[in-house]
Amino acid sequence: MLYYERYTANGETEEGDDLEAEDEPEVEKAYLPGDAIEDDEALEVDLSAYDMLHSVNVEWPCLSFDIIPDGLGDNRTKFPMTTYLVGGTQAEKAHQNKIIFMKLSQMHKTKFDNDSDASDDDDDDALDEDAILTSHHIKHNGGINRVRASPTMPGVVAVWSETGKVSMYDGSAHISALDTPPTVPLAAKTDPIFTFNGHPTEGYSMDWSPTVPGRFVSGDCHKHIYLWEPTQEGSWNVNKTPFKGHTESVEDIQWSPSEPNVMASASCDKTVRIWDTRKKNGSALTVQAHDVDVNVLSWNKLTNYLMVSGGDDGQFKVWDLRTFSSGGANVQPVASFKWHSAPITSVEWHPTDDSVLAVSGADDQTTLWDLSVENDKEEAGQSDAPDVPPQLLFIHQGQQDVKEHHWHPQCPSVLISTAASGINVFKTISV
Repeated sequence: MLYYERYTANGETEEGDDLEAEDEPEVEKAYLPGDAIEDDEALEVDLSAYDMLHSVNVEWPCLSFDIIPDGLGDNRTKFPMTTYLVGGTQAEKAHQNKIIFMKLSQMHKTKFDNDSDASDDDDDDALDEDAILTSHHIKHNGGINRVRASPTMPGVVAVWSETGKVSMYDGSAHISALDTPPTVPLAAKTDPIFTFNGHPTEGYSMDWSPTVPGRFVSGDCHKHIYLWEPTQEGSWNVNKTPFKGHTESVEDIQWSPSEPNVMASASCDKTVRIWDTRKKNGSALTVQAHDVDVNVLSWNKLTNYLMVSGGDDGQFKVWDLRTFSSGGANVQPVASFKWHSAPITSVEWHPTDDSVLAVSGADDQTTLWDLSVENDKEEAGQSDAPDVPPQLLFIHQGQQDVKEHHWHPQCPSVLISTAASGINVFKTISV
């Protein structure tokens, strides 16, 4: 959330007489991460910075989630909004974990004091009402490291478990029940339709191919990457020979948005690698992306040669894949930013604007950036403003231990983020 400091004077004269509250006007000023907060100051969200802002809490934190494709249409901008999500919990005990299917509906435009726009809303866009959460779940033994909904196989979700297994579940019945209450109670215990036990340890990285229905890839903390190919029977064949190249944990994987046999991976060995899945021995292209663990990456869906990576050092870097080489030497990013003060936990390009991206970090910030904005050296030299990069559009705060965020592909500029403190769904006026 974008915060402002609100504070008043201490309310006493030299003689100790109390001052009337109205004698001391309330002062507001913008708060930036790292600013000192005095004892007589409080942080409050500036709702005028949001078109929409809703918070959701579930029984246990969902430190990974995905957006389920729906049939409500694309380019939805009308309020109230609806979205479907799937999340994986990190419960206190292994047997308490769940795969949760959620429907968030009646998400109205956010109202704020003196909202001049609200009076012009003929369709009650800005009704001051809480969103409605409907959910159904599947029991899961073990914490869920990551969950991903298939973009081409409706209802199918992949789950990376802390037990070291990667499983596919058919959640179609649970998703349908979000709209139409079932006549018979759903079975909370549902077996996976397929499980791969070949990883030697747990992991976090996996991705569905956007170009080949059912094609899938998973990576673990022992540097192994496995390719899954769908079968005509609705199952998968997993190639038992892993891809070789990384020397440490594979933290993130993403398929090319346009090339069916190309994928990228990020690793604790400090590299980002580009793979041709038709070749097992060694990646096609590589670069030492950071001086520390590379945690996350995102492939630009509109400009396919652009990629962003985020590391443990709080930096995120933008890469031009045309400069990558097989040896990875002397490759420089086209842009690099060090705003976050803790490891980057999530990065994602905007689905319809190739210069905009969102970045989350362990410093409890989710930031929005527009890389098309250029530095104005003359203006920067004359300004007394804090040292804020001109490309930084917005800082969303208020969540603790932010782990993952995703742009909604069917609701332009709606961003959803999950943290140990819950899920936020928001749309800012700046994007």
